[in-house]
Formats: sequence, C-alpha cells, structure tokens
Amino acid sequence: MTAARLLAAAAARGWTIGVAESLTGGLVTATLVSVPGASKVLRGGVVAYATDLKAGLLGVDADLLAERGAVDEAVAAQMAAGVRTATGADVGLATTGVAGPDPQDGQAPGVVFVAVSTPLASEVHRLDLSGDRPRIIDDAARGVIEMASLLVSELPGEKSDAEQVRLPEVTDK
Repeated sequence: MTAARLLAAAAARGWTIGVAESLTGGLVTATLVSVPGASKVLRGGVVAYATDLKAGLLGVDADLLAERGAVDEAVAAQMAAGVRTATGADVGLATTGVAGPDPQDGQAPGVVFVAVSTPLASEVHRLDLSGDRPRIIDDAARGVIEMASLLVSELPGEKSDAEQVRLPEVTDK
C-alpha cells in the first residue's frame, strides 16, 4: 500500500505530513489515516474546496487565484507549501483540479494538479484523468500519494522515479 510506504518513509526521516485538498475533499487525508500508526506522522489536513479558502487558510496568493483560477500548477505548489505552514508539517501534499462533470476555470474535467513540498524538494505534476467524478477523485488522491511516496523515499540528491508511475510533469504554459 502506497499510503503505508509514504508514512513509513516520512517516519524514517523524522518528518511529519500535512495535506491540502480541494477536489479530493479529504480522501487523501482519510487514506493516510486508515493506516495504523498514521498519527505518528500525519499532522492534519485542510479541505479548502472554495477558492477563497485556498487564500485564507493556505496562503495561496489571491491575485494568482483571480488571474488563473484554482486549477493551476502554481496554485497547487502554493497549497502544498501553505499546508506545511498551516499544520507545522515537514511535508505538504496538495490536490486541485476538476472532477466534473462540468469544466471549471477554463479547465476540462479530469485536469488535476498534484503537488508535494518537502524540506529537500518540491514538485508539481499535471494529471489528465478520465472517468466519472468518483474515479477522477480516487485517481487524484492516489496520484498525489504515489508522488509523495517517491519524493519522501528518495535519498538527498537522488532524482525521483516519478516517470515510472506516469505522472507527467507540468511544463510552462
């Protein structure tokens, strides 16, 4: 189970985890909590579903949100960094995107950004997911946990194997 691997890797480093969620609505946090011993590592989670909460609770730049909307790579990165501050965690995970069925902020259903911020590195990936709303939400939660597991598990100076889980890296627009 990837959630158990993530928690074990964070514990081995003496790191704690905070989670910022939008489209996943708490599923990432619930998945981590389902692992026995999660309380040793998991500090907490923030479900910032409304755009204004991303700014108010997670410190996402309000001008960025107004200019690009909530479904954006920079927003995901700021959410991950912001949840580290909000929860006092070493590692921040974040999800933002469109679960559907309707588009949002000019983005089609299935466009998801997942971000992980650690003391050593930060990464954001765009996921182009398909399926119905529950499937997109499940895949987004799984995607951010897999990415975090890889980043937290690697040794300082190592390059992530994120390509192996097929999480395409976001490029400039």
